[in-house]
Amino acid sequence: MSIALMTSAAVISLRGLPMMAKEEMTMFFYIGFATVLFLIPAALVSAELGSAFSNLGGGVYTWVEQAFGPRAGFIAIWLQWIQNVVWYPTVMSFAAAGIAYLVARPELANDQYYVGVFCIVFYWLSTWMTFKGTDVIAKVTSSSFLIGTVLPGIVVIVLALLWADQGNPVAFEHLTTQDAGLFELEGGKVHSRFWPEFNSFGNIAFLAGIILLFAGVEVHAVHANEMGNPKTEFPLAMLIAALIIFVLFTLGSLAIAAVMPAEEIDLQSGLMAASQIMLNKMGIGDWNRLFCLLLALGALGGVMSWISGPSKGLLWTAKLGHLPPALAKTNDNGIPKNILLVQGGLVTLLSCIYFVFKNVSVAFFLISAMTIALYLMMYMLMYAAAIRLRFTKPDLERPYKVPGGEGGMIIIASLGFLGVLFAFIVSFFPPSNLPIGSPSTYVGIVVAGTVIFPGIAFVLDMMKKPSWKQTDS
Repeated sequence: MSIALMTSAAVISLRGLPMMAKEEMTMFFYIGFATVLFLIPAALVSAELGSAFSNLGGGVYTWVEQAFGPRAGFIAIWLQWIQNVVWYPTVMSFAAAGIAYLVARPELANDQYYVGVFCIVFYWLSTWMTFKGTDVIAKVTSSSFLIGTVLPGIVVIVLALLWADQGNPVAFEHLTTQDAGLFELEGGKVHSRFWPEFNSFGNIAFLAGIILLFAGVEVHAVHANEMGNPKTEFPLAMLIAALIIFVLFTLGSLAIAAVMPAEEIDLQSGLMAASQIMLNKMGIGDWNRLFCLLLALGALGGVMSWISGPSKGLLWTAKLGHLPPALAKTNDNGIPKNILLVQGGLVTLLSCIYFVFKNVSVAFFLISAMTIALYLMMYMLMYAAAIRLRFTKPDLERPYKVPGGEGGMIIIASLGFLGVLFAFIVSFFPPSNLPIGSPSTYVGIVVAGTVIFPGIAFVLDMMKKPSWKQTDS
């Protein structure tokens, strides 16, 4: 149960509920795809790799390095780190919307300049707190998850149940012909679709963004070898985690879809708007300020938990000589200070995307698409490494093994590989249900980010010198 809850905490974030709610009943397809073809294979494969190399540390770097060599390992850990850098502006824009509703200025949630400036200031505040050390990080992240994610998630679900029980109209039961791709006509009547239209990649572009919501399961899979009987207990823990994630994401998304038509849901502020509507109906609209404050605190904790984690993985490779010695320096609290400063500069630059796109939802999803493209490349390396290691290191002790021998690993890892490859391809297509403006600009930015950020890792690898390696590593 501990592993199940830790995994759920690493994955669950309320920022993605509006994206799923915007898909109405087709959300079941997206959530099912993400659970079966991404969450479960990633959990099982990373658990085997984590338990096999728990004594070496290094996480995904070690897994891929043992299969394909140091360069591939460095590329893998770099992708895990850089996708987080790209991801920060999305979760911080969610916090920006929460603060906008907190100060009773909901229109600010769609103000491109407010959101961009907020992301920059909010991120540097989080970085400053991270410099204080692991104890501060642990206190903020543990409490913020409970009061900023779990509690608001439960509240919005309960509010939606009360909304329906009081006889209020349920929005997803009253689709109109304006809700393109979300309905089908039978006998002249509009019915909700449970399967998206597959006539273009644009109609399923949200798949990439929804996959991102399920990422991060590999963070705690490394604890599988700490279980008494990992062969049976870990799959059970992942099943429990998958059910928790599926239920909370599904019910939370339905809660938003129950009170707001699809075309009115903003990707970054839809949750706050839905809670405002429901609380206004109950005559306690001012309570929404507290609700939004909790959401902002949850976002702060999420940012801090990810600032410290992947940067430590990159610090590992810096000490092994993959990065210049300056990036291996830490402060008195053991925090990789120069890596965080470089990270902050990149996040500041990426947050400026909000200044370019007038529609904040478009900028939000564009950054999400870039994030998932980078992250999925790392997962493809992880799956390939797991298959290769079954044959190159057959005698390696694995406290937890993917069931079914070599055949089981090939099937599960290949299933996961194909799932992320499909989502990777979809991430380059602009969503048809957002006012993208110039599709070529959208695609150009996603492609540029997907090429440039991994390209930096290749350049650094070619530049590395023997003197970069730390003698005490």
